[in-house]
Amino acid sequence: MNLDFSPETETFRQTVRAFFETDFPKDILEKNRAGLALTTAEVRKSEMALGAKGWLASAWPEEYGGPGWSVEEQYVFDEELERAGVPTVTPMGVVYVGPVLYTFGSDAQKEKWLPGIRDGSVGWAQGYSEPGSGSDLASLQFSAELKDGTYTLNGHKIWTSAAQHADWIFLLARTSNEGKKQEGITFICCPIDAPGVTVKPIITIDGKHVLNEVFFDNVTVPEDYRIGEEGKGWTYSQYLLGFERTSYARIGGKRAMLRHVREIAQSLPESGNYRLIDDPGFSRKLTEAEMAVDGLEMTVFRILSALSAGGSPGDAASTVKILATTTHQQITELMLDAVGHFGQPFGKSGDLPGSLLAYAAPDVAAYFGGRAQSIYGGTNEIQRNIIAKKVLGL
Repeated sequence: MNLDFSPETETFRQTVRAFFETDFPKDILEKNRAGLALTTAEVRKSEMALGAKGWLASAWPEEYGGPGWSVEEQYVFDEELERAGVPTVTPMGVVYVGPVLYTFGSDAQKEKWLPGIRDGSVGWAQGYSEPGSGSDLASLQFSAELKDGTYTLNGHKIWTSAAQHADWIFLLARTSNEGKKQEGITFICCPIDAPGVTVKPIITIDGKHVLNEVFFDNVTVPEDYRIGEEGKGWTYSQYLLGFERTSYARIGGKRAMLRHVREIAQSLPESGNYRLIDDPGFSRKLTEAEMAVDGLEMTVFRILSALSAGGSPGDAASTVKILATTTHQQITELMLDAVGHFGQPFGKSGDLPGSLLAYAAPDVAAYFGGRAQSIYGGTNEIQRNIIAKKVLGL
């Protein structure tokens, strides 16, 4: 496998890098680099800046408004976005529901929803998990009853990322209890401000508001908001999950985190008699993390090669999900080691040495937030079962 990008792709890289350095909103970059949460208006501003360039829906086909990039260009774009410290694009619209819409949706649905997803002006959330139905998603009980051309939605979704910023939510609902449990699931879209929808925040251990509970009490939506056929939602969700699990890689972001850790470790201490990088144990762990990112990148390259040949991520996406999340946790553990007791996320800033003030609390918050990565999107244990059964044939 040739790992070198073509001269044309490297020229493309410089174009993308120049945009992020000169034209992307500076206030968004500064706030994101400081580890501060963006408001809904700032999320829209960030994503609309990409949308105005035609770069938000970077993996979409040209016929649906995508830039027509090769998979190599998509990879380079993601790498440069993360390198620049640009906020991670909310994937629920452009990565998840967008491809489902242009693959399985009607022409009217494409016309209604794709433009707002593509330009970043409309936010989306994903309503999959329920209390008691997470990794075993097919056991969901959220109900949708169809009568006279209208669905009535009732139930409770949980761990719903970015619902506080969303205008719409796509969800899986049970429309039948007959046959296999996967066969009675339907894919439906709903405005988040519809009467009967209640969004409640979940504040996670890192002190951030990323997740939510969403309650539906006799919420009505027209039958036209169903994507594809009734009872085929499970099929559409599995198509979506292939995109979700390969989106975890974020090589550029992980390399930026490693550079950050190395910078801390190489700095002269304000007390003590040696740098952290001079500690053999820490230096070994840092090198192991760098090697893990290299291994993850090779796995992503193998999938890119398959995509270039017209294939799909398939079950190999489970491998990326495992490697990406465990590597992220490996790096954030090093961040925790580097800042030590100065990284109390809720401590007083006046208690911190000047050299640690800018990053100690955000680094430890990143550690806490990263604990969930091996759980959401299908636990790593479930992903290992998928690999064992479908890849290894065990």
